[in-house]
Amino acid sequence: MITITSEAAERLKDFLVEQGTPEAGLRVFVAPGGCSGLQYGMTIEESAEDGDEIVERDGVRLLIDNFSAMYLDGAEVDYVNSLMGGGFTVHNPNAVASCACGHSFNAGGNAGTAHGCGRG
Repeated sequence: MITITSEAAERLKDFLVEQGTPEAGLRVFVAPGGCSGLQYGMTIEESAEDGDEIVERDGVRLLIDNFSAMYLDGAEVDYVNSLMGGGFTVHNPNAVASCACGHSFNAGGNAGTAHGCGRG
């Protein structure tokens, strides 16, 4: 299943405390679209939905729905710093191609949902 690095877990924990929602979790999901066919999304949610897979590490939770789980098996959520700012990212071994933006990927067989760069 999906994992989260210790750096990302620590950043997520700090963020949740700052937002006043220390018990919330990070939903990581995959949706059709993006320039490569599928795109990643992340939201903060207070509780899990029925059927969600829940991954816990260092006091934080990742929430993954069944559709997304099949594309995120073996993936890792990380936190990266760059000149453009820091943020959470997904390293996904299931991606056979990805977009330069880093938010869109192709797992093979989903090219029909791709859009040009800049379109969601």
